[in-house]
Amino acid sequence: MSAATSSVSGAPRILVLGGGSLGLYAARRLSKKLGRGARITLVDANPYMTYLPFLPETASGAISGRDVVAPFTRALPGVEAIQAKVTKIDHAAKTVTVQPSEGDAFGVSYDEVVVALGSVSRTLPIPGVAEFAVGFKSVEEAVALRDRVLDNIFTAAHTKDEALRRRLLTFTFIGGGFAGIEAIAEVEDMARAAVRKLPTLTESDLKFVVIEAMGRILPELPLDLALYGLANLRARGIEVHLETFLSGCVDGHVTTSTGLEFESDIVVWTAGVKANPVVTESDLPTDKLGRLTVSATLQVVDEDGNVVPGAWGGGDTAAVPDLAADEEGKFCPPNAQHATREGVVLAENLIATLRGGAVREYRHKNLGVVASLGLHKGVANLLGAIKLKGWFAWATHRAYHVYAMPTPSRKIRILAGWLSASVLRRELVSLSATENPDAGFRAVATPAKPKEESKG
Repeated sequence: MSAATSSVSGAPRILVLGGGSLGLYAARRLSKKLGRGARITLVDANPYMTYLPFLPETASGAISGRDVVAPFTRALPGVEAIQAKVTKIDHAAKTVTVQPSEGDAFGVSYDEVVVALGSVSRTLPIPGVAEFAVGFKSVEEAVALRDRVLDNIFTAAHTKDEALRRRLLTFTFIGGGFAGIEAIAEVEDMARAAVRKLPTLTESDLKFVVIEAMGRILPELPLDLALYGLANLRARGIEVHLETFLSGCVDGHVTTSTGLEFESDIVVWTAGVKANPVVTESDLPTDKLGRLTVSATLQVVDEDGNVVPGAWGGGDTAAVPDLAADEEGKFCPPNAQHATREGVVLAENLIATLRGGAVREYRHKNLGVVASLGLHKGVANLLGAIKLKGWFAWATHRAYHVYAMPTPSRKIRILAGWLSASVLRRELVSLSATENPDAGFRAVATPAKPKEESKG
């Protein structure tokens, strides 16, 4: 590992680990308020922030993958961005080890650190999951899912193997939370639109399956709205198996705790998340779930509640006390609504400590939850009092999330895309070839093997 880079003399170095909602909004506010008074550095494996609530629409082709990401070069002017993966946090030495995609790992020193590494998929040791299932946590995974679904449909349209056709057209989603339900609802809409253009297939050939361990879907919503969502999915022919556990999916052979068995070419894992393991493996204090322990001021604290100097955290990777909740001991939900607001409060408090001022506690009453169930369909619970279903809920979902999308350029691109799709319909084109763009060139550039001379 090369020598650690150090902070600029006379100006504190603030290191923001992770460029998600929390990291981006914290870095933006720090840069705006401190200017040249501090050196602000953000570290992320990607050169952009991904707006996760739009991943389902990306998977259905309703939004371009490029439009759901906010490049740091545009969103964070004046902030140094290091494109590398954080592999170790040594707060005692105030150094973070990072690994770029090419070259050796190196250390980055800091005076203050903001831990905003987010979460990773929480998987279970189920046969076949690691080898066969696909995740749904990044824009790359969402785009790849769209392409695979379309490829399967177009391949199935011309195969004469009935067993292969059924397998290709069976899509399984593990998990009935927001990620899984919104994803399957959006993708099912896209698949139906694609099949309607193919004379050799019918919509009844498609099979979409949800496997959920709990006795309900969408646990973040009131039960009546969740039941409405469940009825909507089942009315569309989507199979939803509640109180059912995935037992295996080896090579696409899906088995469950209830004895259900079938072949599925695509299995999408959306069954929960956990704190980034880099945090758990660091010398910073964490709880039994591996989350960073922080106070309501978003300062890292030890088990006795004492502040750990120079360390801050929030978002998915931290247990942030929910002061607006009706009961003690509750933590803020790991969603973008809280993360963006936590980022601003965290930055203000960090600045206050640098200037010898007072910090304030983070308190935010949940504005509600909105969920898309596909084009023109949705459910919403606003401020805990206003319940919406159908088109109005779907419109509210789109309006809120385009408002929350960082940078004006992305808002405009998304709105323009929606407008064009409403007139010209969605693009049902797979770009899976981009995953191996050199294949065609390599095929013609590789010298052909000489033909063997015939014998006799």
